[in-house]
Amino acid sequence: MAGPGFLISSWPWRAACYLLTGAATGAVLLVGLVAAVTVGGALAVVLVGLPVLFLTALAGLPVASLERHRLRLVDRERVYDPHVRPSAPGLRAWLTTRLRERATWRELGHALLFAGLLWPVDALAVTLALLCPLSMAVTPLLLATAGGGRETKVLKAWTVTGWPAAFGIALAGVLLLALGGYALGVAAGARAGLARLLIAPREAELGDRVVELARSRARLVDAFDAERRRIERDLHDGAQQRLVALSMTLGLARLDAPPGPLADQLAKAQREAADALAELREIVHGIHPKVLADHGLEAAVVDAADRTAVPVDVGFRLAVRLPEAVEAAAYFVVREALANVDRHSGAGRAEVTGGHREGRLHLEVRDDGRGGADAGAGSGLTGLADRVSVLDGRLSLSSPPGGPTLLRVELPCEPIDLCA
Repeated sequence: MAGPGFLISSWPWRAACYLLTGAATGAVLLVGLVAAVTVGGALAVVLVGLPVLFLTALAGLPVASLERHRLRLVDRERVYDPHVRPSAPGLRAWLTTRLRERATWRELGHALLFAGLLWPVDALAVTLALLCPLSMAVTPLLLATAGGGRETKVLKAWTVTGWPAAFGIALAGVLLLALGGYALGVAAGARAGLARLLIAPREAELGDRVVELARSRARLVDAFDAERRRIERDLHDGAQQRLVALSMTLGLARLDAPPGPLADQLAKAQREAADALAELREIVHGIHPKVLADHGLEAAVVDAADRTAVPVDVGFRLAVRLPEAVEAAAYFVVREALANVDRHSGAGRAEVTGGHREGRLHLEVRDDGRGGADAGAGSGLTGLADRVSVLDGRLSLSSPPGGPTLLRVELPCEPIDLCA
């Protein structure tokens, strides 16, 4: 707005469109709110009006959504939706999530302010900065047509009876119209700033901090995975190999020992070493399974299903390799879900399905157990949900009492070229 080029750009018209649509939207919103409150209050006595009043409390949601789209007229910076995605499908989960959010009540306050004060200000700004100067600028045309060349009124206040006065007022109208373009820009900018403050507060202050927090979480996950792989490698190449050597030594000593108590003790020691080796292999497999690193996620999912006591049908197909962090997160989600099926579900059968399509990895783990699972009640999925969120993914759990239980995971990712 600093230079004269502003007046010949699209911005004055965008500002005018923003204010005009604001005035129209606010007037409709005022009528709608008054009607809803009136009807809901009148019918509240017989309880019929309570749902109407309840829905009126959520009126800020569509108004704020419309405002975020209208802001694109005068603000190139994108306004993000502050609402979080419900943790489960269904209307009840959606309502519970929205009613607990402070953003919902801020947007209701914005809607009430919009209906009661902001739209008259929008209308007044458009009238003073655009309509009045336009009415003055067309005075000669009005004198020639409606006035028959003899007399006309300007803004229903001044009477013009001659051409010199008409052209003088028209010139003044053009000058005021130029000034009005700047006034519209200022009014629309202030109005957009207030709307942004109400429906997306503190975004500028928190943006950098949120980005840095996301990056630090990603770095922690990468460091955690690297540490997992180091521990797995040390156990596999160190303690596991020593136990193998010990078991072989005990076996050779047992062959050389004469039958008797010594041979029996050596046999017992060899069995204990074999059991310790088996337990260590299970621990190593749980830290970072070699099948995941060597053969990919599909093979690791099949391996996890084979290790589950409950029969598991695997319909998961993946013909490509994905980034290490994505494969690791998906695998540990499947493993934890199948462990919960074993321990808590009472299920007779489980199923793992999914694949990679449209730039996202999809995974579903379903069982026919008793249901009632809660991701936040110590099931082990809370930390995995955080890990999935670091990768911009989503984890949702649906487990009504009586079952079935369904765990869904979506992770954005693209296949990687192992030969690159």
